[in-house]
Amino acid sequence: MVVTTHPDSHETLRADTVLRVEGLTVEVGGEAGPRPVVADFSFDLARGETLCIAGESGSGKSMTSLAIMGLLPKPGARIGAGRILLGDTDLAQLSEGEMRKVRGKRVAMIFQEPMTSLNPVLTIGRQLTEAIEAHEGVGRSEARRRAIAALDAVRIPEAASRLTQHPHELSGGMRQRVMIAMALALRPDVLIADEPTTALDVTVQGEVLELLRDLQRDLGTAIILITHDMGVVAEMADRVVVMRHGRMVETGTTAAIFADPQAAYTRELLAAVPRMGEGRARAAARVAPAAPQPIAIPVPVVDVSDLTVRFDIHGGFFGRVDRRVHAVEGISFSVADRETLSLVGESGCGKSTTAKALAGLVPYTGDIVVAGRNMAGLPRRETKALRRDVQMIFQDPFASLDPRMTVGELVAEPMLIHDIAEGPERHERTAGLFERVGLSPSDMRRYPHEFSGGQRQRVCIARALALRPKLIVADESVSALDVSVQARVLELLRELQDEFGIAYLFISHDMAVVENISDRVAVMYLGQIVEIGTRDQVFGNPQHAYTQRLIEAVPVPDPAMRRRAFPRLDRDIPSPVRRIGEEPNRLVLQDFGGGHLVAA
Repeated sequence: MVVTTHPDSHETLRADTVLRVEGLTVEVGGEAGPRPVVADFSFDLARGETLCIAGESGSGKSMTSLAIMGLLPKPGARIGAGRILLGDTDLAQLSEGEMRKVRGKRVAMIFQEPMTSLNPVLTIGRQLTEAIEAHEGVGRSEARRRAIAALDAVRIPEAASRLTQHPHELSGGMRQRVMIAMALALRPDVLIADEPTTALDVTVQGEVLELLRDLQRDLGTAIILITHDMGVVAEMADRVVVMRHGRMVETGTTAAIFADPQAAYTRELLAAVPRMGEGRARAAARVAPAAPQPIAIPVPVVDVSDLTVRFDIHGGFFGRVDRRVHAVEGISFSVADRETLSLVGESGCGKSTTAKALAGLVPYTGDIVVAGRNMAGLPRRETKALRRDVQMIFQDPFASLDPRMTVGELVAEPMLIHDIAEGPERHERTAGLFERVGLSPSDMRRYPHEFSGGQRQRVCIARALALRPKLIVADESVSALDVSVQARVLELLRELQDEFGIAYLFISHDMAVVENISDRVAVMYLGQIVEIGTRDQVFGNPQHAYTQRLIEAVPVPDPAMRRRAFPRLDRDIPSPVRRIGEEPNRLVLQDFGGGHLVAA
């Protein structure tokens, strides 16, 4: 494989270099002997610099970071060759005890999923202070003071009170800020951020990126940013390394990589990045029919009226219901045949709760009419039949697939439950579904763990199609996928919609993806729809200030358009929790100027 190095890339060791990786090879064991998953990989990192390692899943990005941190899963993986120089110290030669003194103190890491990286049984305060006590040798009171200062630095409100909370009591954005605070509390020389914003809303992502930039400026920390989001790369990186199949494909400054990519793989990655405006351009490029066509009246597949979902919270000595979460508050919308309606908004706005209500997974009040039948009050047998018309594609395909079943059994299971087809006919239909989503019928005998993330999502799409539904609810179905895989899955969804006449309720926090796939867009905030309209109306002329802020926060995959600051609220979003007796009939939303949203 040829490595393309731009003329302005760093090829010699600089005086301000804090980390240098030379010829790193990471091997994993197998029946046929060890094989390299990272091969002959080299780069250097200067103080205060942000180096981005980009590439698809399986390219070796995360294995490289784990090798630097001394966290390779043993005995399955090991460093086969090369050096990892942190100053004059070769991390590849340190024992586990010696590495424990370096890890966190001189080199720290922010992991992709904070909920699985934070200990669920320990408070935030204990998890912060234990690292400070271990490395700094200070007492508990001083460690607590430093922990509060670290939370203040990452702009977490009421930092002292957060120390007594557990991870599940914080939002996704808050948990990610806690991870950043833990990583930077000891002021490390190098910070590795492995997909730190993949699962975050666009506005929270902007705040996290701005926070990293501010802390880097204040502390001089060098950052290795691992991501598949090329918009984030354009916003953050000074230099870029593109990886594929464990090897370096291309390296150079961010401006050079985006302006003149030399490697074919780099060009493919950049071409797959969804960009704002592409959806409107694609619609405008469609050839108009030669003769006037009769105006078709859209037929609603789903008609939702005054949908409300509230969750009880028990408190007090007797465990009575004293508060409720107002997850969804009286929303109404419809989805027509062959239409894609996207629900967008930040975490906690009620998008996923709305999806679960449509699928009959949570109790609700209001009316959900599917194919002319109201779901409310239906007998169990009729409810089961109605669910054939509404299927879901979940965000995490691995978590939604039973690891004990083959993917063939998983795709055929809905047909078995609803008594559709038998024996050879069911097997034939299952094989046809695999072919339709771009998989081979021979894959049917394999298990979920044997597939990549994109392939697993295709299995989930095949399972959703098994009952030939009228509506598919896609809940963050492409948010965790690489840009190239994401582009292929989105194109597959479009093709299936044209072929089978499916309607989509598409839930996403990625505004560029929403702009590309949607016919109409509904913007949710605190359980209510604050704006709804066609794609051109919402993206071309947004009326609500909250919608405007969402669109402004979208990272642009162009280093020439890098922003000095990300738009953000100057205070936290109000809580949707209301005490019994204090709850209003509706949360009254007002337009907000200067970053304010008011809930009455």
